[in-house]
Amino acid sequence: MKIRTRHSFAVHNPVIHGGRYSIDSRDSSIVDFSSNINPAGMPASVKSTLKKRLNKIENYPDLHSSKLISSLKKYTGLSKTNLIVGNGAIEIIYNFCSAFLSKKHILISVPTFGEYESAAKLANCKITFFKTMNLSENLDSFISKIPTNGCVFVCNPNNPTGTILSKKQLTKIVSSAERKSCLVFVDECFIELVPQSNQSILNLVKRYDNLFVLRSLTKSFALAGIRIGYGGSSKEMIKILQKIKIPWSVNALAQEAGIIAIKNKPHLTNSKSIIKNESNFLKNKISDLPGFECYDSSTNFILIKTKQDSTEIQKKLLKHKVLIRDCKNFRGLNNHYIRIAVKSHQDNLKLIQALEAIA
Repeated sequence: MKIRTRHSFAVHNPVIHGGRYSIDSRDSSIVDFSSNINPAGMPASVKSTLKKRLNKIENYPDLHSSKLISSLKKYTGLSKTNLIVGNGAIEIIYNFCSAFLSKKHILISVPTFGEYESAAKLANCKITFFKTMNLSENLDSFISKIPTNGCVFVCNPNNPTGTILSKKQLTKIVSSAERKSCLVFVDECFIELVPQSNQSILNLVKRYDNLFVLRSLTKSFALAGIRIGYGGSSKEMIKILQKIKIPWSVNALAQEAGIIAIKNKPHLTNSKSIIKNESNFLKNKISDLPGFECYDSSTNFILIKTKQDSTEIQKKLLKHKVLIRDCKNFRGLNNHYIRIAVKSHQDNLKLIQALEAIA
């Protein structure tokens, strides 16, 4: 029997990501610089809470993540009807595209996170890619290409370049898009790990009906393995997203972890201090190595241009028990780019020593 499906499904290629399971090795001694997780790790309060709440696994979780939504209301200043929780930020991206973007014209600045393109393709969208290593330098040109009745994706800070747009620049994109009846999806998954300033536009969802802002507790509070993200938007958009969510997609422990994590703002303050100091340390050390050029980054990872082949660098560093992100599969980059996370000073020293050995 011939199995039939949508053409977009049949030709779909999943996005390649970093992380320990991206390589064929289960060596627990490898230090993972390929995943951009908070260098301070998970708050101790979350870890202790999860141990106490293991009995929650025996019951179905709250379909609507009600207690977590209430906590997020206080945390963000948004109404409950303006918030949605997902099984990681990824679920929300795919549900957004499925709900609102079928066969629409999409504008994406590249290089950037590959899941926007992936989810849009599954929704049979027509995609225009805007190539730039720093969107703030080409903002007016980007805005001129905003599609009518379509959608714009912006990652802020951008993954993998680390560049960030100001509130003023983002507001200009959103207001320009509004005049063209165009949606704007702003991914702020790394915004809470920016040491220098707060450029979040989450509160603008109260003013602009065409805006959706994505957030992730995965990055901010090192909860990658438990999968928990959220988003803010208009009541109308959230209502539709709530309707199409897979039942029980956000598990009970994830909800508990989220509630406790966002109560711990000092954890983020400490994290940003580590990122600021260690990012400067890494940039200074790596820039002194021959054949390595660091891009300025506003957050907890650094894009590096290399003279060596990126895949070969990854292989060489693995022999030193260090895993970095090979960026050749990012649209707009090639096999001369790698990305590293900012981690603890001890881990960062290990990375520097490994890079010195292969430079």
